[in-house]
Amino acid sequence: MSKPQKYAPWLYPPIKALVRLFYPKITVYGEENLPQEPCLVVGNHSQMNGPIACELYFPGKHYTWCAGQMMRKEEVAEYAFQDFWSQKPKWTQPFYKFLSHIIVPFSVCIFNNANTIGVYRDSRIISSFKTTLKRLSEGANVVVFPEHNTPYNTILSEFETRFVDIAQLYHKRQGKTLPFVPLYIAPNLKSMYIGKPIYFNPDAPIEEERQRICRFLMEEITAQAVSLPRHIVVPYRNIPKKHYPWNREDSL
Repeated sequence: MSKPQKYAPWLYPPIKALVRLFYPKITVYGEENLPQEPCLVVGNHSQMNGPIACELYFPGKHYTWCAGQMMRKEEVAEYAFQDFWSQKPKWTQPFYKFLSHIIVPFSVCIFNNANTIGVYRDSRIISSFKTTLKRLSEGANVVVFPEHNTPYNTILSEFETRFVDIAQLYHKRQGKTLPFVPLYIAPNLKSMYIGKPIYFNPDAPIEEERQRICRFLMEEITAQAVSLPRHIVVPYRNIPKKHYPWNREDSL
């Protein structure tokens, strides 16, 4: 399935400029850890902070996986409410249902004009994989936020593992071993941290590689978060801010 036709491309540059004006400037640490070859960069979603911070500040040529539903006007409202706001208090939900319809044209404009790759959880994932392989073959990095709604620890939710299959396809087509790079985004520190990569092993069973690589990435992102000055973590789940966790319990 092809990417939807761009909507109002002339509107995207001023929207991006406004976001850059009002969104805090993010400092990038660890850029030297990025491999010379294309890689999959895997980070904590941090709600909308992950995609925004990477679109504006991640170094080099890159594309970011995004929910394909946010690119299609007939799917935006339902997806946005369920994914962003369904956990809000019941008395506020009529407002958020209304808001989910208001954002439709802005969502379609932004996600179709930004450096994105639409991703789905149904048969359309084949198109997502094809586009990802094309971008990697062009020399770009691809950023993935694979958390889903199952807690892993206080920093992260569990990763969906099937994105690792990209490496198997990449090896078959390119004959190259794909690196996976951990990324921790800390909005409250106005920073992102790029870690050292792990490489796909094409000789191992794919299920073992999914588990091995995801475990490594989750542990590295967690360790990076815990090593930083004490700060509030913006979690994957859109919970009330008063329930946001600290990166660690102590105040050291």
